[in-house]
Amino acid sequence: MSNLDHFLQRNKEFAVQQSAAGTLIPSLPQAMPKVKAIIIGCADMRADPAHVLGTKPGEAVVLRNIGGRITPGLLEQLSLLGRIGEVAGEIPGGGGEFHLIVLQHTDCGIARLAGDPAKLAHYFQIQEGDLKTKAIADPRAAVAVDVAALRAIPALPGAWLISGLVYDVATGLVEIVVPPVPIRTE
Repeated sequence: MSNLDHFLQRNKEFAVQQSAAGTLIPSLPQAMPKVKAIIIGCADMRADPAHVLGTKPGEAVVLRNIGGRITPGLLEQLSLLGRIGEVAGEIPGGGGEFHLIVLQHTDCGIARLAGDPAKLAHYFQIQEGDLKTKAIADPRAAVAVDVAALRAIPALPGAWLISGLVYDVATGLVEIVVPPVPIRTE
């Protein structure tokens, strides 16, 4: 039995459980049902935001990349998500509190690329000399850098909350590095 066969079997079990519990999210006219957050996290399998933060289907949009970092590619994804909501006539998180969460973790593989500045500079689309501003080897500093980068984007709604977290892969606990605050005070 291949890995795919195992995953498909698990999917059948999932579908039966969700259907029996009445928790499948039906096809809805809204593009963003119940979304209360966008979580930006790392692709590392040890740091899956759904497990680390216990999100349920429909509660959060999760965007994952190497390092859980704010990159030009991730900013493009955020822009497209905003446009999807706009076209659908919805405001993400409309009618209530909405939270943008940057979730990075300890022992991140991106730190192992410190010896390959050309690769990292390309990933962030910056000059190699500017890499030190990205705090590659320090997840707490990196979270603060990325939260500051998001706060500087005028297109993000100022009333949204933003915070930065670091998940410790050794303990399983999440540390608040940047407490929740509005993106901007207008």
